[in-house]
Amino acid sequence: MKKTVVGIAALLAAGMMMSSCSSKKSDTIKVGLLHSLSGTMTISETPVRDSELLAISEINANGGVLGKQIVAVEEDGESDPQVFAEKARKLLQDEKVATVFGCWTSQSRKAVKPVFEELYGLLWYPVQYEGMEASPNIMYMGASPNQQIVPAVDYCAETLGKNMFLIGNDYVFPRTANRIIKAQLAQLDGNCLGEEYVPMGHKDFAKIVSEISALHPDVILNTLNGDSNVAFFAELAKQGITSNEIVVMSFSIAEEEVSKMDVKKLAGHLVSWNYYETTQTPRNEKFVSDYKNAYGEDRMTADPIEAGYIAVYMWAQACEKAGTFDVEAVRVAAKGLSFTAPEGTVTIDGGNQHLYKQVRIGKINEQGLIDEVWATPSAVKPDPYLSTYPWARGL
Repeated sequence: MKKTVVGIAALLAAGMMMSSCSSKKSDTIKVGLLHSLSGTMTISETPVRDSELLAISEINANGGVLGKQIVAVEEDGESDPQVFAEKARKLLQDEKVATVFGCWTSQSRKAVKPVFEELYGLLWYPVQYEGMEASPNIMYMGASPNQQIVPAVDYCAETLGKNMFLIGNDYVFPRTANRIIKAQLAQLDGNCLGEEYVPMGHKDFAKIVSEISALHPDVILNTLNGDSNVAFFAELAKQGITSNEIVVMSFSIAEEEVSKMDVKKLAGHLVSWNYYETTQTPRNEKFVSDYKNAYGEDRMTADPIEAGYIAVYMWAQACEKAGTFDVEAVRVAAKGLSFTAPEGTVTIDGGNQHLYKQVRIGKINEQGLIDEVWATPSAVKPDPYLSTYPWARGL
């Protein structure tokens, strides 16, 4: 019988009720799930929460962690960084969770970072980001800039041209990513023809798309997040800009976002990630099947979804290695751990708590899936501060 998201959530909720009524409280361990279940980021974050619940249900079915069943305590960040900080404090102080899986935007991560450092909790962050950070209280499961942004810009410069237009939401990830991109373009003798930022949830792109049309760059580098992407691609199509005219390279659109949009407006455009539903590994075939069995055949897997799934398993593995749920012991035990993930083998770098990850450039097809068109030959060492790139000095 096919499971549903309601079924998994109900099982976890039942586990929470049983744990509150039972005198054997030591039979369970609580973890926090902190994602936007409302607001502009819902389109992206809810599926990540679902993958974490899937991993928890699988681990529990196989005996749990250190003999304990995992109980998920969910909080809604409401697409608001301040709310994320408040809910992080609630999870750590009031709920006393062993760890937290969550956030998407860099605004939300930076809002909770001081809370985790003050209370010495451990956040497992599942999304690619702009780098320039390494906290002892965060495990970074998504790509650092040298595992997504830098290779994507190189690919575009080599295959499409060096005249680029930058568009993003007005917050830390797009602005820092574009600062990196402009420094890289200077090194490549390329040109930034324009740079525009809009608020989160922005819907009116008519003027910006008209500007893009007039400038006609070789490629648009897109760091929009959430449902702003729906309006942006709709306006591109309205003004007759398809992938045959100008290609868009997006850094925050994956399969789940594509499934919520008109795929005709996205076909032929590019994305840069470390994982796709179509990634050819034995482990991915099972992951895709299990995710669809849990949540419906129409649901898609995607890079942040897979990263959330990885996070739960790597936390469980670190706990088993440490022999405890203590944050510091788990953090130390996690260094150097490897996991056979749907994307391939990933390893936590002991120096910066980011993952070694293979880079994959993909093209959105007419079925809403993403076909890999280029990849690094092996996993790339994370370099969040771009310390190995001379052109990035001073960023």
